[in-house]
Amino acid sequence: MNNIFSMAYIHWNPSKEIIDLGFYALRWYSLCFALGFVLSFYLLKKQFKTAGLDETYLEKLTMYLVLATVIGARLAHCIFYDFDYYSQHIAEIFLPVKFDPFRFVGFQGLASHGGILGVFIATVLFCRKYKVKPLWLLDRLSVVGALAGCCIRMGNLMNSEIIGKPTDVAWAFIFEQVDNVPRHPGQLYEALAYFSIFVILSIVLKKSNRHNGFIFGLFFTLLFIARFLIEFVKADQSAFEAGMMFNMGQLLSIPFIIFGLVMMYLKKDARNPDENAAKLETK
Repeated sequence: MNNIFSMAYIHWNPSKEIIDLGFYALRWYSLCFALGFVLSFYLLKKQFKTAGLDETYLEKLTMYLVLATVIGARLAHCIFYDFDYYSQHIAEIFLPVKFDPFRFVGFQGLASHGGILGVFIATVLFCRKYKVKPLWLLDRLSVVGALAGCCIRMGNLMNSEIIGKPTDVAWAFIFEQVDNVPRHPGQLYEALAYFSIFVILSIVLKKSNRHNGFIFGLFFTLLFIARFLIEFVKADQSAFEAGMMFNMGQLLSIPFIIFGLVMMYLKKDARNPDENAAKLETK
């Protein structure tokens, strides 16, 4: 009887690899991750052009952001989700291998909270070096960041990871690489939420006349409220989260939500006419 009912659900079992050349395999997650940066670069390029900024600075900014995203996300995962293991395997935090036995595994384990914090720090450092108004840039990065987050969660869906809790809803997924249990497609929920936030922020950026930094605050507020709520239907990412009222993803989201609300309050008034300018200067 269970098998009959399971036929009504979405059976999900895609290959994690698009193509395997033997010495290298292109994975869907890698493609989605890269797609997020490519789309962000294209959209930011238009913003730089509109602001009259030299596009070569965007190339430099992209290098900052790629490194900051990976480093921040990696450190956050190792510290907050799997500290017991990585405290005993320090080298594996920074190297895409496992030593017992030795094998190449890539960087398995990235936490979005750390990635976003890394992007924030890298943006501040970039703005200090190249004399860009940080909040002007952070507003625009917030818009494309929501889109990049959507792409990354689609990569998680293709990897059959970050799955949801068991459910009997009509749109439940059976992640066959994990088990035969109908589950909430948590990755898809997040992808749709982040894409919706991208649309909202794009409209606000175009129509709003708030101070620089308002959209940055709105991004934090919307994204992490969505993350907090969706976590209720997601399976625990680490064993220690079992039985917790709020899991680690929710606990880490609370400071971001508070920060976003404070930023929105501080930047709620209409901006001055010259505040649109990024004012980028070379040293």
